[in-house]
Amino acid sequence: MKFSLSKFLWFDGKIVPVEKAKVPVTTHAIHYGTSVFEGIRAYWDSKNLYVFRLDEHIKRFRKSGKYYHISLNFTNEQIKNAIINLCKKNKMKKSCYIRPFYFVGEHGINLHVDEKSPTNVAIFMFPFGDLFNKKGITAGISSWRKFSVLSTPPQAKMGGNYLNSILTTQEAKRNGYDEAILLDILGNVSEAPGENIFIVKDDKIVTPPLTSSALEGITRDSIFYLAEDKGYQVVIREIARSELYIADEVFLSGTAAEITPIVQIDQNKIGNGKVGVITRELMSDYTDVVMNKNEKYSQWLTPVY
Repeated sequence: MKFSLSKFLWFDGKIVPVEKAKVPVTTHAIHYGTSVFEGIRAYWDSKNLYVFRLDEHIKRFRKSGKYYHISLNFTNEQIKNAIINLCKKNKMKKSCYIRPFYFVGEHGINLHVDEKSPTNVAIFMFPFGDLFNKKGITAGISSWRKFSVLSTPPQAKMGGNYLNSILTTQEAKRNGYDEAILLDILGNVSEAPGENIFIVKDDKIVTPPLTSSALEGITRDSIFYLAEDKGYQVVIREIARSELYIADEVFLSGTAAEITPIVQIDQNKIGNGKVGVITRELMSDYTDVVMNKNEKYSQWLTPVY
């Protein structure tokens, strides 16, 4: 996916031109994947730019590093202000994607990372629209399994963790699918490479538990509220692979993906092969929230201007 970076980024406390932000090839994170990241969306409604659930993203940003004792040496308020000020500096008046990350810097090749290991923090951004076709995508169940808490914490958004996602995405693309679906080590449905997954059956919305190595997604959490508003029951339980094939609807959720319908899994058409009624309702409601058209959830939006 190609994108056009904004002119400025935030690096270790200062807003600098993109070309001025450089790190040495000996940076620890380049060698070992010791980086922590978040994906954040901001939406332009023709009057203002609203950052979606910024506080929740920043809290998870810090928590991810704690799993590995990697320090984020700025306060949550400093990171929040950095993101808002960076949007202003770039004069961003389009819907965009914001990527804050921190990583272990000049630490040599020592694997003993702790709270005192040197870290760097950066934030960049770029205009961003739809990641996937909102009319529906195809997905293939991957032969690769999602890693489990027995090997590395699934709730940490670490750079190294996403090598698993790269393998599954490569396989899906080779097989002609838009996206992959991963099973956990027990063979139950886990998630997609960068998204949570939901199925709809008999008007019930079901999603895997965190014990199936699913990320505690912020968009996932948002869907719980929107579904409840519509009177739908949301069930968190293990989902067998076979349930995907007989579901009435299947959709993904994530910051980049927002809510994306799946209309085919492997060679099986989902429902009637079109976007389902409940998925369409949630997509519409989610758009209303992020575009500041639902006053009930206005507290989820941080205005930039």
